[in-house]
Amino acid sequence: MRKPNENQPLIGTRILVGRARHQAGSLSSSLRSLGASVIEIPFIEIRKPQSFAPLDSALKNLGTYDWLILTSANGVEAMWERLRKLRIPRMRLKHLQIAAIGPSTKKAIVKHGLKVRMMPEEYIAESVVKGLHDKVSGKRVLLIRAKVARDVIPDSLRNAGAFVDVVEAYETVVPEKSRARLRALFKSKRRPHVVTFTSSSTVKNFAELLNAASAKFESKLKDVQFASIGPVTSSTVRELNLPVSIEAKEFTIGGLIRAIVLARFAKTA
Repeated sequence: MRKPNENQPLIGTRILVGRARHQAGSLSSSLRSLGASVIEIPFIEIRKPQSFAPLDSALKNLGTYDWLILTSANGVEAMWERLRKLRIPRMRLKHLQIAAIGPSTKKAIVKHGLKVRMMPEEYIAESVVKGLHDKVSGKRVLLIRAKVARDVIPDSLRNAGAFVDVVEAYETVVPEKSRARLRALFKSKRRPHVVTFTSSSTVKNFAELLNAASAKFESKLKDVQFASIGPVTSSTVRELNLPVSIEAKEFTIGGLIRAIVLARFAKTA
């Protein structure tokens, strides 16, 4: 095995990436460039909601809203697909104050020609609430998100005097095709040194796919480091009785990669 070096500090490290297949590329390629051996098995699958009716209704009435909050790039793309389907021009969104959680969400918004008014310093729901708390009293807010998500944003903004409509643009589900692959991996001699989690959903789905709570797999997870993108995701990891070995200080893919490099470099030093 080649030893880690300054340019490729992750040589000899097997890292399991569990992002949805269409999103795994940037994380995987960055890790590979640092010398890691990357294994891609999705823990999450993005699907259309059972009905687009609530989202379509909100988009047809964009003129009644003051603020639009988008929590992920998936939400941005799902919204844009419906705007095209409904033939609603971009100009109908120009009056909106737009808030985005995280740089990838902001990038997706800007790509479609819109400006982001507010992006919190920390890319979690609580920071969005803090940034908007004094701006939304009496305002109408449209929050577009996944089917399963925490209610921190809508509950807090309503307490601040806002009128909040929450609509689902997509849902995340457990990818059944990953179950056999994941279990076979952890039974093999090629078990990962690091497992990456980029959201609470990826954590929950990983545990379900692997049945991580069972005694059968407890020994298989013993020497694995679990790497979390931020405190909310870390909290979910701990709730499932798994250790958080690595946590990003900046809650982005780049921050996660830097945290992995520091942790692995320290381990091999």
